[in-house]
Amino acid sequence: MLGIEHYGLFLVSGILLNITPGSDTLYIFGRSLSQGKAAGMMSVFGIISGAMLHTLFAALGLSVILMHSAVAFSVIKWAGAAYLVYMGIKAVRSKTPIGGVSEGRPKEELRRIYLQGLLTNLLNPKVALFYLAFLPQFVSPGHGYGPLPFLLLGLTFITTGTLWCSFLVVASDLARRHLLKGKISLYLNKVTGLIFISLGIKLLSATRNG
Repeated sequence: MLGIEHYGLFLVSGILLNITPGSDTLYIFGRSLSQGKAAGMMSVFGIISGAMLHTLFAALGLSVILMHSAVAFSVIKWAGAAYLVYMGIKAVRSKTPIGGVSEGRPKEELRRIYLQGLLTNLLNPKVALFYLAFLPQFVSPGHGYGPLPFLLLGLTFITTGTLWCSFLVVASDLARRHLLKGKISLYLNKVTGLIFISLGIKLLSATRNG
C-alpha cells in the first residue's frame, strides 16, 4: 500500500508507544496540571508540530545527520536539556499562585506555550532518531513513492498520539480542578517545575545508541 508494509502492525505498535509514559506525556501532564486545559492543548499542538517536522526530516533523510554526527547530537541534546531546566527553575521560583479554573488566557501567552512545546520536541534528538529507526521498518524496500510512505506513517502515528494527548489533557485538568480546592494548589507550579527539570536531566543521559 503506497510503499507501506504491515500497516495494521504499525498502527497497533504506534498506539502502544503513544500510551507508554514518556517525556512528552510528563511535559503535557505538568502543563495541564499547573495551567489548565487551554495551556495543555497548546502544548499538545506544539509537540505535534514538532513531531510533524521530525517526520519530514526522517522522510528527507535529514535525521541521518544526527545519527552519524556526535557533535550535532550533543549540541541539540544540551540545548534541549538547558531549555527544559530553565523552564523548570522559572516555574519553581514563580511567585504567581495558581488561579481558578478559568481558561481565559491572552493569545500571546498561548502562543508562547505553543512555541515552548514545539521547542521541547524539536530539541530532543532522541525523537528524531526514533522516527528514523521506527518508520523505515514498515516501508517496502525499493518502493517508488519517494518520501510518501514515511509521511503517511508519520501522520498516522501523530494522529493517534494527538488523540491520546488530548485525553491526557482533559484528565489532568480534571485533577487540577480537584486539587485547586485544597492547599496543594499552592505547590502546583513547583511540581511542574520539578517535572521539567527532571526531563532536562534525563535528556542529558541520552545517547545515539539508545
